[in-house]
Amino acid sequence: MLQGCASFNPKPIDSVPFKEHAQTRKDSVMRVTCAILTYEDSQAIFDIDLEHRWMQAVWIEVENNDDRPYWLLSTMMDPNYFAPDEVAYSSRFFMSEKANEKMVKYFRKLNFKNPIFPGTVRSGFIFVNQDEGDKEINVELLAHERMEEFDFFFSVPGLRAHTFFDLEKHYPAEQIREVEEEILRLTLQKMPCCTTNKDGTINGDPLNLVLIGNPRDLFPAFVRRGWHPAEETYSGSIWKTIKSFLFGNRYRYSPVSPLYLFDRKQDIALQKARGTIHQRNHLRLWITPLKFKGKHVWVGQVSRDIGIRFTTKSSDLVTHKIDPDVDEARNGLAEDLLFSQGLVKVGYVKGVGLSTSDNPQKNLTDDTYFTDGLRLVLMLDRRSIPIREVQFFHWDNPLSNARALDLTK
Repeated sequence: MLQGCASFNPKPIDSVPFKEHAQTRKDSVMRVTCAILTYEDSQAIFDIDLEHRWMQAVWIEVENNDDRPYWLLSTMMDPNYFAPDEVAYSSRFFMSEKANEKMVKYFRKLNFKNPIFPGTVRSGFIFVNQDEGDKEINVELLAHERMEEFDFFFSVPGLRAHTFFDLEKHYPAEQIREVEEEILRLTLQKMPCCTTNKDGTINGDPLNLVLIGNPRDLFPAFVRRGWHPAEETYSGSIWKTIKSFLFGNRYRYSPVSPLYLFDRKQDIALQKARGTIHQRNHLRLWITPLKFKGKHVWVGQVSRDIGIRFTTKSSDLVTHKIDPDVDEARNGLAEDLLFSQGLVKVGYVKGVGLSTSDNPQKNLTDDTYFTDGLRLVLMLDRRSIPIREVQFFHWDNPLSNARALDLTK
């Protein structure tokens, strides 16, 4: 609740240049334009700090060239979107009824209003939960016996983190090598078993993941399933992590420690956090010079953090403890991305090496882990793939090693 002298003075929308970074999609009957407001744009248009309330304003404009009315489905953009009165109430003034009434009317006026009648253009704002880094906006328009769907992908300022799009041109064109399936399989088998320390002298977590896809294949799949980029380690991210640890502040982008492959630390790190930074699924990825069916090949590591513990192997004296059954996080990722509707093909390939719960391996912070020794291979695409149409790489079978890990007892 705002205190003091009540003043609500938003700037005219046309005076704020937020449409400069808008994106447009269209088909034969609909044209949709979408923009995510920056902090400065939002502050100017609404005269309140939406970011402080973990809210984000999305501007939508729909041109309907069809012969029937359409309805914009706000819940498809965010199942937990905020109603205009809800946004206004979160910023109400103390004992200033006139200013509060002005604010409510203003937010109602700017809210996107259905339906979009034939031959008309409708625009307005939808208020969604705040995301930093990569964000997908899914616009679905419903009409009688028809559904129109448009996807928008934005990089929202505020994070120091790499995205898939930053890395697409990591290798010069002459180093990129297109390979057939059998060569891909053999090459993946021969890759190192594990990540290492910076010097490459000590093995770390196992390289148990392979992704096949270009940025526009991978980005929407992970965003739809609630994965977020992990920030780079710097003073700001360290402080945000400390605040989250001590006070329970929300921080879905906590950094991960650097691990090394190809003489460099991870190119990108993603995480899917629970309500606390102590518990999360996270993965690290390195782009390779390989392509399969025109798609980039990425090698990585995925594991599940299950808590915090003290260690002398970290300069911070604390580290996340991983679930020793690293195959559980690996297989969980396959199930997770299956529901992204972007999974084309899935399989497993050898390369990590078998280790059992009785004779486990250790990572760089002395956490033990065991595995059936296989890497998960996931091929993704931007188009929507029904689960029943997902295909398989008929390479190696994880079930053949299950008894060695005592998982069938």
